[in-house]
Amino acid sequence: MHKVRVSLASRSYEISIGAGLLAKVGPGCARLRLGRRCAVISDSNVAPLFAKEVLTSLRDSGHEPILITVPAGEKSKSVAALGRCLNELASHRLERKSFLVALGGGVVGDLAGFVAATYLRGIPFVQAPTTLLAQVDSSVGGKTGVNLPAGKNLAGAFYQPRHVFCDLDTLTRLPRRDYVSGIAEVVKYGVIYDAAFFRSLESSISALLRRDPAMLGRVVRRCCEIKADVVSKDENESGLRAILNFGHTLGHAIENGFGYGKYLHGEAISIGQVAAARLSCEVMGLPERDATRIESLLRAAGLPVQVKLSASQRKKLFEAMLLDKKVSQGEVRFVLAKKIGEVTWGCRVQQEQIDAVMDSIS
Repeated sequence: MHKVRVSLASRSYEISIGAGLLAKVGPGCARLRLGRRCAVISDSNVAPLFAKEVLTSLRDSGHEPILITVPAGEKSKSVAALGRCLNELASHRLERKSFLVALGGGVVGDLAGFVAATYLRGIPFVQAPTTLLAQVDSSVGGKTGVNLPAGKNLAGAFYQPRHVFCDLDTLTRLPRRDYVSGIAEVVKYGVIYDAAFFRSLESSISALLRRDPAMLGRVVRRCCEIKADVVSKDENESGLRAILNFGHTLGHAIENGFGYGKYLHGEAISIGQVAAARLSCEVMGLPERDATRIESLLRAAGLPVQVKLSASQRKKLFEAMLLDKKVSQGEVRFVLAKKIGEVTWGCRVQQEQIDAVMDSIS
């Protein structure tokens, strides 16, 4: 088992990475002295697979858990689902010394974290991510929240977990499309922070696709190390942490503009990274060969690199981008790459440059 520490003074915590960790959630929570009563929040896909193991682990460690299950999918990342979970906690009389366990992918983690941040003005929670995307990205760093009809992640809070349990065994049960979707975020870490890691992905993408245990362990660990380093330096995204949004400006717009579900998060972010790489060539002087390498690696992973857009869909995407959190003073700002392993945030891009890139990926 590997450990990665997220250093945030009194809010510091560890990420555990290894096999068989769901069975250790209970003892881990007991060591953290989180209280006896707790709720496990999961979804209708994950709960039948893993909830029993987690609930048993909690009970055997002296806790008194309840299970709250929400429907699987992005629609549960909503104000309505938030309200249902809060009411469920209240109906079971959970207290400030109670805690939550987020068992599932990014939707569950973001929702449960926001529930924890708001119930009784904040109770502890731990993350038990069961998807590749959640293990390498969304479970770490304390971003919690829900979507609004106007856009993705427009309501939320920075609220750190007390521990993250990345059980690599859960990834063997993940449908292929969901697993591949997570690889988009893995590629992102190489682009924004670690050229050597990017090269290792190029040479061993086939091992990652077949879910080789040793490869998975290395990949999850390195991604968590990178995110922990970035978050430790900029917890509330006032500067450096914005680099984690490479490919997300357009990616989030694609998710929202096409209706959640048509494109999984990683699929939309893959297209967004290709667009951002091409913009980087125009604006930052990223070598064309590097943009090609980014696109080729995403393509080799089986991720989409293009999107067909009608005139009305393109208009809707621009409107969605203007509602994105990364907009500043009415301008869409991008994270762009100088080279693989080095990016800059807050980049201004001309409308005609965005139009040209949209043409190139359509």
